[in-house]
Amino acid sequence: MKLQQLYSYTRKAIDDYSMIEDGDKIAVGISGGKDSLTLLYALHGLMRFYPKKFTIEAITVDLGFQNLDIVKVQELCQKLMVPYTIVKTEISQIIFEQRKESNPCSLCAKMRKGALNNKAEELGCNKVAYAHHKDDIIETMMLSLIYEGRFHSFSPYTYLDRMKLTVIRPLMYLYETDIIGFQNKYQLPVVKSPCPMDGNTKREYAKQLIRQLNQENPGVKERFFHAVKDGNIKGWPCAKKEE
Repeated sequence: MKLQQLYSYTRKAIDDYSMIEDGDKIAVGISGGKDSLTLLYALHGLMRFYPKKFTIEAITVDLGFQNLDIVKVQELCQKLMVPYTIVKTEISQIIFEQRKESNPCSLCAKMRKGALNNKAEELGCNKVAYAHHKDDIIETMMLSLIYEGRFHSFSPYTYLDRMKLTVIRPLMYLYETDIIGFQNKYQLPVVKSPCPMDGNTKREYAKQLIRQLNQENPGVKERFFHAVKDGNIKGWPCAKKEE
C-alpha cells in the first residue's frame, strides 16, 4: 500500500465519522508495532493538508519489560518532528509477578490505556488516536459473540466523560494486510513485542477462525464488517455517507 492510499483510507474514516475538528491536539498511542507506526505516518501526513488544522503528540506506554528497544521509534519521531513522550510504568511486574494473572490481556489493556489517557490529558490533548484497523473491529465482534453472547464491537469514536477525552480510530477502513504492505514498502521500524502472551491470546484464536471462514466463504470478512458498521450497535454513530 502506498502513502497516498493510506491517506485516502484514513481521511475517509475521519470524514465519515467527523473524527477531527479545528484545533484538536491528538495523542497518538505508539506501541512500536506496525499498526501504531502506520497511524503515526497517516496523521502526520494529513496534518499538513487536511482542511481542519490539528496537531499530534506521540506517546509510548513502557510496560516495564526489560528488552523493549524503542530507539528507532524515537528517531522516526525526530525525523517527522513529532513530539514524543515515553511513559514509564510497572504494568508488566504488576500483572505477571505480583498478580500472576492467568489471563492478563484484559487487565493489561485497561492499565495501558489508562496510562496513555492520563498522559494525553496531562499534555493538553483533547483526543487520543488508537490504531485499531478493520480486522480488529471484526475480531472484537467475534470475541463478543463467542465469549459474551452479544453482537458488539468498539466504535469509530468514543467520548470518555471522566477524562474529557475523545478516542478516535482513523485506521478503521484498513485491513491488516494493507498495513503489512505499508510496513514492508516503507520499512517501518517495528519493535518486537516483548510480552510473553504475544500471539497466544483469545484474539489470535478469533483471528485464525475468521481467516478460515473467509477462505471457505470468500468475502465473509467484508460482510462481517458491514454487519458491524450497519448493525445499530449501541455507541456506534452513523457514517455521514456510504462507504
